Amino acid sequence: QVQLVESGGGLVQAGGSLRLSCAASGRTFISYVMSWFRQAPGKEREFVAAIRWSGGSTSYADSVKGRFTISRDNAKKTVYLQMNGLKPEDTAVYYCAARGGSYLYINSGEYDYWGQGTQVTVSS
Repeated sequence: QVQLVESGGGLVQAGGSLRLSCAASGRTFISYVMSWFRQAPGKEREFVAAIRWSGGSTSYADSVKGRFTISRDNAKKTVYLQMNGLKPEDTAVYYCAARGGSYLYINSGEYDYWGQGTQVTVSS
């Protein structure tokens, strides 16, 4: 079984930065893909970024390219989402997700494990 625990959310002004963390436990993650999704009130959950645990290949949604960076620390079994240049439209609950394999899926239905989410609010 895999457990994912997110942290690092909060309230920030537009243009500011936050770093989200996702601590993973329960197994080794060499053959896993880790992703971040977000869900704003009244909207569907949407893909933000993904990283292949082995090798570190990444994928980003167009809306966050150049502003957000996903990374991982193998020793700490933690995935990070560095968010710079935040905009009010980035306000959402951010979720960490995991699945086996190496393909960087952007569909939330492809992921098997989810964290509880962390709220990010960007004020204008």
